[in-house]
Amino acid sequence: MLPGVGVFGTGSTARVLVPLLKAEGFDVHALWGRSEEEAGCLAKELGIPFHTSRSDDVLLHQEVDLVCIYIPPSMTRQIAVKALGIGKNVVCEKAATAVDSFKMVTAARYYPQLLSIMGNTLRFLPAFVAMRKLLVEGYVGELQVCDVRVYGPSLLDESYGWTCEELMGGGGLHTVGSAIIDLLSYLTGARAHRVHGLLRTFVQQNGLIRGIRRVTSDDFCFFQMLMGGSGSSSGGVCCTVTLNFNMPGSFVHEVMVVGSAGRLVARGTELYGQRNGSKGEELLLGDSGWVGPEVKEMPLPHLRGLSSMVKALRQSFQAHEERRSWARGPVAMAPTFEDGLYVQTVVEAVKRSSSSGEWECVEIMSQEPDPNHNLCEALQRNKN
Repeated sequence: MLPGVGVFGTGSTARVLVPLLKAEGFDVHALWGRSEEEAGCLAKELGIPFHTSRSDDVLLHQEVDLVCIYIPPSMTRQIAVKALGIGKNVVCEKAATAVDSFKMVTAARYYPQLLSIMGNTLRFLPAFVAMRKLLVEGYVGELQVCDVRVYGPSLLDESYGWTCEELMGGGGLHTVGSAIIDLLSYLTGARAHRVHGLLRTFVQQNGLIRGIRRVTSDDFCFFQMLMGGSGSSSGGVCCTVTLNFNMPGSFVHEVMVVGSAGRLVARGTELYGQRNGSKGEELLLGDSGWVGPEVKEMPLPHLRGLSSMVKALRQSFQAHEERRSWARGPVAMAPTFEDGLYVQTVVEAVKRSSSSGEWECVEIMSQEPDPNHNLCEALQRNKN
C-alpha cells in the first residue's frame, strides 16, 4: 500500500515529480506554494485536490504520509525537521548551510523508523548505477582520478530571487556542484578530506536584474578534492570539477573516472569504457530513450534519475502492507541526511578556499555550534 504524498514547491522539479509519482501509483493529495495563487495554478494544472501556502496544512493533512520538499534551500530545514517530528517520511533537497544540515541529521536520528533521504537523483541514473558496479568489480583497477565537467545555460530565475543570492543557496556550486560532490562520494566509496576551489560571478546584472540589485551567486566554479585515505600510498583519489553556466543553448554533463587498468566515462545518460591496451571506447550502457515529459529546465540525467528514484520509492513502500512503512533495500543507494551534511560541509570548504586561495580541510560538524559563541567571546574580551 503506497503512502499519500504532499509536495512542497512549484518549480520545475515539482512540476515533473508529480506526474512521475502518479504514474507509479502514488496519490498526490496536497501541494504547497509560496502564495495561494502559485499553488492554486499548479494544483489545477496537475490535478491535485488540495493546495495551500501554509506549510502546516500539508504536514497535518490526514492523507499525507510522504513529504517531498523541493523549495528554496533556506526553507528546507524548517519543513524537513517539522515533517519528521510529526511522523512523516521525507524526501528533500539540500539545505542552505551546514548548520541547517546538522539540524536535519539530528531530527533523522531521533526518528530512524521514518524514511529521510536527500533528493540527489544522479545516484539513481542507470549509467551511474552501472559505473559504480563496474568500479567495485575492478574495471578500471585502482582508482586514481575523477574529472567532471558540467556546462549549461544560466541557473538564474527570470526575476530576482534566491537563485541570485549566494547566502540563500543560489549558484552553480550549491545547486549543481552539491549533486556532483555527492555522486563522486557514491561512486568512489570515499569522502573528500581537503579541497581547493575558485568561484566567479561573471553575470552580475542582466536585462531583468538591474539597478541596485546584483547577483552574488556563482555562475562559474572550479574545484579540486582529495578523497579517501590521506595516509595511503597513493594519497587517495584526485577529483577535479568544472561547472560553467554561461553557455546558453548547450548542455554538457560528463563524469570520467580513470584508474590503473582503464577508464569509465558517463556522457549525459550513456556509459562508455576503455581498458588499457584496447583499441577504443566501448558503449557499455546506451540511452534507452526517454518516454516521459521533456522539461527544458531539467537536464536529462537529472530527469531520468528522478524517474528511477520514484520507481525505487514505489518498490520500497510496496514491500509493506502498512502505509507508512518502507523497506531499505530499494532506496539503499539514496543519500542520507548524513550525506547531505557532508556535501554541505564540502561546499562551504570550497567557498572558504575561493576566499583564502588556500587548500581547506573538510571537517564535518559533530555538534551544533553555539549561536551566542561570538557574543560570549566579545563579552569575555570586554570583561578582561
